[in-house]
Amino acid sequence: MAASGTKKQKRTSKGGGKFLPALCGFLGTLILTAVILSALPLTIPRMMGYEIFSVVSGSMEPTLPVDSLVYVEPADPAEILPGEIVAFWRDGVAVTHRTVENRREENSLITRGDANDMEDMEPVSYLNVIGRVKYHVPGLGMLMLYYVSAEGKMRLICIALAGALLNLIGSSLLRWRREKEREQT
Repeated sequence: MAASGTKKQKRTSKGGGKFLPALCGFLGTLILTAVILSALPLTIPRMMGYEIFSVVSGSMEPTLPVDSLVYVEPADPAEILPGEIVAFWRDGVAVTHRTVENRREENSLITRGDANDMEDMEPVSYLNVIGRVKYHVPGLGMLMLYYVSAEGKMRLICIALAGALLNLIGSSLLRWRREKEREQT
């Protein structure tokens, strides 16, 4: 009777010895994949030359809802046409508004937010133009603002480290299990 109990115990330990390493490896890989995928909308476009900004006011609603992520491609300000949405610097803040008029002789743009009743009070100097808005993704602006904050960066690093640690634990448990099996045979 004691012998059959020992066999049962060995079977359980072999079967149970695979689950925990596999679970750790799976969860670690899942976490690392989620971190990488969530960062892709912020990294790949930058490598392609786009500037990325978050919409923080409702001046361009409904076209660009608050918390949208906007991708801005470099553009020659003289080539910007009325109706195009542009990004520009005003008092150190990036603004995205629609071009109403391009005053080439004055090297400036007249802009207005879609939700605003009047044109912007100051023309935008060509020197302050970042480029034209090429794409936007509603809701991703919050992610960008979070990722660029100190707290967001620290949490992202901690989450990635947790994923890497789970992978390390999974592979260590698997290696330990294999060594135990070799010792028993």
